[in-house]
Amino acid sequence: MGAKARPQSGREDVGATLVVRVQPRASRNEVVGWQEEALRIRLTAPPVEGAANAACRDFLAKSLGLPRRQVTLIGGERSRMKRFLIAGLTPAGLKARITRLLGQ
Repeated sequence: MGAKARPQSGREDVGATLVVRVQPRASRNEVVGWQEEALRIRLTAPPVEGAANAACRDFLAKSLGLPRRQVTLIGGERSRMKRFLIAGLTPAGLKARITRLLGQ
């Protein structure tokens, strides 16, 4: 699973990282499931001028039931493989939310 603890700025308990593989210009926004170590997400937004990054952040926050400020892009700004810091959740808590989201 792609959720891992990753302390930032010298602080412990900051959150968990989530690796996401984004497919832009899809017919609808949806979480597809796990592909290797990444959560695969389809987005309607095009991959231009950060539109897909913003859409991915918004979609992740809404899907996980979190405010947008708790979801931060920390890597992969110009790639389909992105890393997000999910603040305020442990890796186990993040895994539980994703499992519920996927209906598993």
